[in-house]
Amino acid sequence: MEHNQKTNEPDNTAVRTALWRALHLQVDARPYIVEDEIGLKMIAPPVDWQDRPDMKYTKRLRASMVARARFVDDFIIEQSKLGISQYVILGAGLDTFAQRKADIASGLQIYEIDQPGTLAWKQQRLIELDFGIPPYLHFVPVDFETSSWWELLLKAGFNTGKPAVIACTGVSLYLTKEAIRTTLHHIATLAPGSKLAMSFYLPLELLEEEDQPMQEMADKGARAAGTPFLSFFTPVEWILSLLIFLSSLVIFVP
Repeated sequence: MEHNQKTNEPDNTAVRTALWRALHLQVDARPYIVEDEIGLKMIAPPVDWQDRPDMKYTKRLRASMVARARFVDDFIIEQSKLGISQYVILGAGLDTFAQRKADIASGLQIYEIDQPGTLAWKQQRLIELDFGIPPYLHFVPVDFETSSWWELLLKAGFNTGKPAVIACTGVSLYLTKEAIRTTLHHIATLAPGSKLAMSFYLPLELLEEEDQPMQEMADKGARAAGTPFLSFFTPVEWILSLLIFLSSLVIFVP
């Protein structure tokens, strides 16, 4: 999630994640974990997109992104069957749940929260590709530097009296710990029965040795792009943060 985006275009993180999901179908063995090429259609990259360094040399990262996407898919589907009817995606990027799982999505109110440029571009591409914007899909554009995502979510029609599922994956890395605490504080006020799926990132020294060089390169690239990595947590630090603010509300994504 890039914080300095001003134009109507998707941020690099959103594009990379969507391409990883598409690449999974093209180079990994069956059975597929997630089947999602809609992001690829939206992006319409050059024919040599698979040769990008962030595609060729990031197999382990791709595997983690695909597994994360499947976890969240399965979780919201399960919770929808239990009666939850609101789904909030913080840092939605080019998420395609509403398009891929329309039979489930049509029974939900889905709120996608991200930078204005990413959401405006995505909305236009969905219209151009004839997916359209169904009435249950709400885009909530937020300038994270100047606005409160919580206040804008409420203005978009979110009902605080009903339980919800909140997905916040791939986001905490780009937020200060104070911003993370504020986010958890808002989530802790949700109606009873609400659930949270949220990921965190390990410090470099806790990563497996073969993952450390890739993390160092990603950190350097993020700084060069003006979107530095800000927050890392040990598992103990993360669990303590969640216990303080959310108690039994949390569903944990390692």
